[in-house]
Amino acid sequence: MDAIKKTLRDSAGYRWLVLILISGITFGTYWFQDFFSGIKPLMITEMGITSSQFGTIIQWTTWANVFGMIILGGIILDKWGIRITGLVFGSIAVAGAALTALGAAGALSSDLNGQMWTMMIGRLLFGTGLEVMCVIAMRTIVKWFKGYELALAMAINMGFGRLGSTLGQALSIDIGAGVVAPAVNFAATLIAIGLLMFLLYMIFDVKLDKQEKGIVDKGDDESFKFSDLLKLITNRSFLLIALLCVTFYSAVFPFMQYAPDLLINKFGFTYDLPESASIILFGSATLGNASVFIGLFIFALAVTLIPAKFNTKQGKRVSLAIILVLFATFIYALSDTFAVWFVNGPKTASLIPLGSILFTPIFGKIVDTKGRAASLMILGAVLLIFAHLTLSIFDNVILGYLGLLSLGIAFSLVPAAMWPSVAKIVAENRLGTAYAVMFTIQNWGLNAFFKGIGWVLDLSNPKVVAEIESVRQGLEAQGMTSLQVSEKLQEMQFVTHEIPAFNYTNPILMLVGLGVLAMFLAFMLKRSDVKQGYGLELPSGAEAPRDK
Repeated sequence: MDAIKKTLRDSAGYRWLVLILISGITFGTYWFQDFFSGIKPLMITEMGITSSQFGTIIQWTTWANVFGMIILGGIILDKWGIRITGLVFGSIAVAGAALTALGAAGALSSDLNGQMWTMMIGRLLFGTGLEVMCVIAMRTIVKWFKGYELALAMAINMGFGRLGSTLGQALSIDIGAGVVAPAVNFAATLIAIGLLMFLLYMIFDVKLDKQEKGIVDKGDDESFKFSDLLKLITNRSFLLIALLCVTFYSAVFPFMQYAPDLLINKFGFTYDLPESASIILFGSATLGNASVFIGLFIFALAVTLIPAKFNTKQGKRVSLAIILVLFATFIYALSDTFAVWFVNGPKTASLIPLGSILFTPIFGKIVDTKGRAASLMILGAVLLIFAHLTLSIFDNVILGYLGLLSLGIAFSLVPAAMWPSVAKIVAENRLGTAYAVMFTIQNWGLNAFFKGIGWVLDLSNPKVVAEIESVRQGLEAQGMTSLQVSEKLQEMQFVTHEIPAFNYTNPILMLVGLGVLAMFLAFMLKRSDVKQGYGLELPSGAEAPRDK
């Protein structure tokens, strides 16, 4: 017993250091996953793509995973362990990001068709690495935090991912300075940095395996059997949580790619941010604007972690009060900046992952201490329905803000409850395969809706698509460069409104139906848990008797 207490995982300092290192690759991959949404209008005006073609580029992120690459990665993870699998698939993600950057810059082909294919293949490779690295992150956190702050650690890791999504959406237009390629280059660099952080983590992983004789990472020396996969997909609770995963994420991730463009077209939000509304840090508006979101993330962590360090209720309340006063001061000091940001498409759309940054660690703590995971998933689905209704059939901007905030909260509730619940349903030495199955099923939905939203959007707005292309051809015939064409089209779309706005009602209504299905599945999961006794409504560490 004394020997066990001396392992690295029993040290809170080492556990949280490992979490930070693992979260580096999570941050980078989520940034790269979502940053295109902030420059979608720019890609239309500069590169000449349509919404359907934009959806195709994003859709290619999922193709390898639709055909089982994540399951293969999960099997490899359970067989080879975290280190080798992470190194291989992390390198694939970096290579895919680099290829996407080359395509955006026109380095391999200057025509649109060649650029499209280069970016699509790059996104294919990136997606292959992305999803397996997500599985690895989950598996690593279980390895280091099971029996400790598991739900909170998963929530914070997801918080880093959402921070990447937020910054990618909000800052890609600033980084690009009106050009697509620099934003893509920066996003690709972040993934490479994340891989370097994973290499540093491997040092600690090797030491822990030596201390525990590799038992955890090698799956108790049991080789993978396909009967394990069959047991997973015939387990009622696991099947329900996997289906809930695909319906929920299909209503969120694809929407995030189009959210800035929706706000610009539906509510008349701005696309470019005035220089007067930027925060300057070390002479850089990008660093200054990023510091605002990082500050909000720090406040979210502080609310979750600092009061928990006090043993008395009074200490908890006083510390929380101090944090909230500092937070209110922070918001007040930036109130003029926020007033401009919240009528800007990319900045306002970042409310979605921003909400998860603020609430995911809090909900993770609730799941750890109070339980109620299945109930929280039901609530998350209800918020999802409300969010998409406000952004589809209503034209009230206040409801729109509430919808985005609701989506951010739902984006916190469901993952904070879902992923720790899987660790209760599935044996630890098969978690890699379990998470891989869930991510694979999730990619079926993402593949359909990444492309589907753009396709339905173009189908619902044939006159807008035709007019943009007609104006483009006319401007090119005048001898304008691609950058001049882009600037003129943006002016005609977003300033003079000579080109009509896209109507997003039909694409977003599709997502309302997904929310209804997610709510039904969450109810069924709660009922199933009563019968199978996995204890999804119980706090972390508590076990309920289950049927054999």
